Amino acid sequence: MEYESKKRGSDDAKLFGLNSWKDQVANNWGGRDSGEQFPLGQIKLWEAKVEEVDRSCDSDEDYEASGRSLLSTHYTIVIHPKDQGPTYLLIGSKHEKDTWLYHLTVAAGSNNVNVGSEFEQLVCKLLNIEGEPSSQIWRHPTLCHSKEGLISPLTTLPSEALQTEAIKLFKTCQLFINAAVDSPAIDYHISLAQSALQICLTHPELQNEICCQLIKQTRRRQPQNQPGPLQGWQLLALCVGLFLPHHPFLWLLRLHLKRNADSRTEFGKYAIYCQRCVERTQQNGDREARPSRMEILSTLLRNPYHHSLPFSIPVHFMNGIYQVVGFDASTTVEEFLNTLNQDTGMRRPAQSGFALFTDDPSGRDLEHCLQGNIKICDIISKWEQASKEQQPGKWEGTRTVRLIYKNRLYFSMQARGETDREKLLLMYQTNDQIVNGLFPLNRDLALEMAALLAQVEIGDFERPFSTPAGHVTNHCKANQTIKQLIEKFYPKRYRDDSSEEQLRQLCQRLSTRWMALRGHSAADCVRIYLTVARKWPFFGAKLFLAKPITPSSLGSTFMWLAIHEDGLSILEYNSMRLIISYVYKSLMTFGGCQDDFMIVINNAHSKDKPTEKLLFAMAKPKILEITLLIASYINNFYQQKAVHHLSAPALLSARTQGPQARVMGSQPLLSSRPTKGPTLL
Repeated sequence: MEYESKKRGSDDAKLFGLNSWKDQVANNWGGRDSGEQFPLGQIKLWEAKVEEVDRSCDSDEDYEASGRSLLSTHYTIVIHPKDQGPTYLLIGSKHEKDTWLYHLTVAAGSNNVNVGSEFEQLVCKLLNIEGEPSSQIWRHPTLCHSKEGLISPLTTLPSEALQTEAIKLFKTCQLFINAAVDSPAIDYHISLAQSALQICLTHPELQNEICCQLIKQTRRRQPQNQPGPLQGWQLLALCVGLFLPHHPFLWLLRLHLKRNADSRTEFGKYAIYCQRCVERTQQNGDREARPSRMEILSTLLRNPYHHSLPFSIPVHFMNGIYQVVGFDASTTVEEFLNTLNQDTGMRRPAQSGFALFTDDPSGRDLEHCLQGNIKICDIISKWEQASKEQQPGKWEGTRTVRLIYKNRLYFSMQARGETDREKLLLMYQTNDQIVNGLFPLNRDLALEMAALLAQVEIGDFERPFSTPAGHVTNHCKANQTIKQLIEKFYPKRYRDDSSEEQLRQLCQRLSTRWMALRGHSAADCVRIYLTVARKWPFFGAKLFLAKPITPSSLGSTFMWLAIHEDGLSILEYNSMRLIISYVYKSLMTFGGCQDDFMIVINNAHSKDKPTEKLLFAMAKPKILEITLLIASYINNFYQQKAVHHLSAPALLSARTQGPQARVMGSQPLLSSRPTKGPTLL
C-alpha cells in the first residue's frame, strides 16, 4: 500500500501523487496553529469521513507522470478528518482495500452499513436501531445457528491465511458443540477447546471472529430465537474469560448475553456467568494462556453460575497444612492473596513479606515466585503446558501445579505487627532452614528448638501407660513419635552420622525437654522460638550457596550469600560467621554474567580500588532467584522512601555512619539488629 497525503483543489481532483512529498507536507502542516494540541503527523480518525474514491476516469498516464509506479488499478481510500486536510491511501488489491475501509470506518465511529462482511453489515444495522428486539434482522440466517460450515469468515480479516484459519476455527467449534460430552472421554473436548483458543491467542485478529462465531452458534431462528446448544455457551464462557471482541462486536455480545440471561434455565445461567466473565476480563485485561485442563473441566462438568468463584485450588503452608482458595478466570495473584490473607488472618504481602510460589513443572526441587499482576489461570495453564513439554511420556492429566505461601522478604520493622498465623509460619520456615543446615546452632540449642516445635504441633508429652497389657504398645508408639519429631525438626547434619545408641539417647533427651514444656500454650512456644531465632543477626535472610571465581579476594572455598533487608552479606560456609557485607547503595550492578552470578561494588572510600567485581559460581536457577530477590529489596526500599518522603541517599547514608564502620559498610548493616547470639549458639 502506498501512503499519500495532500490538499487537493478542484483542478487536480482526479489526479493523485503528482506533487513532491515535501510540497504535500508543506501544504498539510505549514500553516499549523501554534495553539493546536494534536500531535504532528497523526490523523484524527474519530468522526472522520472515510470513503472509497471513484477513479474510473483516471488513466495510467496520470500515474506514470507521478514517478511512483502507481497504476489505475490501485484502489484509493480517502480520510476526511475534522479540522484537517484529507489523507489518501493507495492500495494494491481489493481484499486489502475492503479490509482497510472496514477497519477505518469502525475506528472513525461510523455505523456505515455498506462496508465489511455481511455479518458486519447486519451488526451495524442492528446498532443503528439500538438492537430493537422485534427487528427481522435478528432472524437473518447469517446471525443464527448453522449446521453447515462457513464459506467465508464472519469478520473482515487482513490476509487469506487468516481467512482459511477462520473457516477451520468454525469447524473446530462445531465439533466441540455437536459431540456429546462424555466424562471418560472428556479429553476430546479439552483438546478442541484448547486448540481453538490457542489459535486466537496466537493470532489476535481471530478473536473477533471466534466471538462472532459463538454468538451465531448460540442463537436459533425458531422458536423465538431459542438459545443454541449448551456446549456452545460453555465454549463462549471459556472464550470471554480469555479475551473480549472489539466494538461493535462487544456491544453485540453484551446484548446477546442480556437477552439470554435467565437463572431458571441452564442456558440462561451460562449467559449470566458469561456476563460476569465479560466484566472481569474488561476489569483485569486479557489472558496470556489458553484455558487449563482444570478450567475446562470445571466449566463443562458443573455450571459455574452457582459459584461466585468457580475455580479453587489448595495453597500449602510451611507447617504442612493447606487452605483452599477460590478464584475466577481473571483473578490476579494480588487478588488471590487478598482472599487468602483474609481467610487466614494475615497482613498484606507488603507488610508480611510473604509471597506465592509454584513448584517446578519438571519435578526439580525448585520454586518460582509469582508477581502480583499475573493471573492464576494463566499460571496453572503455563505450568501444565511446561509439564507436558518437559515430561512428555510421564505427564498425567491429574497432575497440577502446587502453590506454596511463605515468607520471601523479611522486614524487622514489621515484626511488631505480625499476626499469630505469620509467627507460626515463620517458625516452621525457620525450622526448615535449621533442618537443612541454613541456620547456625549447636546440638543442644537444636534440641531445645525441636522440643518447642513438638509442643506446638502435638501438645503436652504423654508418658507411656504402665498397665501390663498396653505398656509395650504405648512405649513403642511414644518412641515412634519421638523418632518422627527428630526427623522433622532436628538438623540432618547432626543425625546423619549418629549411631543407633546415639539416636536412642537423642530421643530420650528430646522427650525430657519436651516434658519440661508441659502446660505451655502453642502461642507461648512460638514466641519463645522466634525470640531465640531472631538473636541471629541474619534471621529472615535467604541464603544461597556460592563459590567465588578465582582470582578473588574471598578465596576459593564455598560460602553463603545472605540476602536481607539491609544488603548482601557473605558468610563462612561452616560457621556462618560474617566475612563482609555490602549495603544495596554500594551495588553498582548485579545479576547473571554468562554462567555465574556477578556483583560490582562501588568502594567510595577506597582510592586504590574504587570498584570491585566479584563473580560466584552458582546453580543457574539460583542466579535468577538471588537477582530477583535483591531487586525486590531495593524496590521495596524506594517504595518506602516515596511513602515516607525521605530521600534514598539520606536513609542509606544514615545506615552507613558510625565510628566503627568498615570500608564496605558491613558493620552498620547490623546496627539495627541484635548483635548478641543465643546463649548456646
